[in-house]
Amino acid sequence: MAEAIQKRLQTELEKYQQTQKDLSKSMSARQKLEAQLTENNIVKEELDLLEAQNTVYKLIGPVLVKQDLDEAKATVGKRLEYITGEIQRYETLLKELERKSEQHRELLSSLQQEYQRAQGRAAVKV
Repeated sequence: MAEAIQKRLQTELEKYQQTQKDLSKSMSARQKLEAQLTENNIVKEELDLLEAQNTVYKLIGPVLVKQDLDEAKATVGKRLEYITGEIQRYETLLKELERKSEQHRELLSSLQQEYQRAQGRAAVKV
C-alpha cells in the first residue's frame, strides 16, 4: 500500500513541478510584455509631442525609412492595444496556474501524510 501511495505522490510531485515551471515561464513572459508596454507608452508620448511638419523615421532592418506621423501613431496605438490584451491574457493564465499549483500543493500534503501513516502502520506490523 505504501508503494502505491509513493508512486502517486511521485506522479503528483512531477505535475506540481511542471505547473511551477509553466508559472515561471508565464511570469517571465508577462514581465517582458510589461517592459514593452512601458517602452511603447514612452514612444506614444514622444509622438504626441510632435507636430505635423516633423519627420518620423522607422527603422526597417539597417535602413531608416520616412513614415507618416499619423501612420506611426496608429501603429503604436495598435501595438499598445495588442500588448495590453496579451498582458490580460497572461494575467488570466497566471491565476489559473496559481490555482492549479495550490491544488497540487494541497494534494501533495495529504498524500505525504497518508504515506507517513502507511509507513507507520508497516513499521508497527514488523
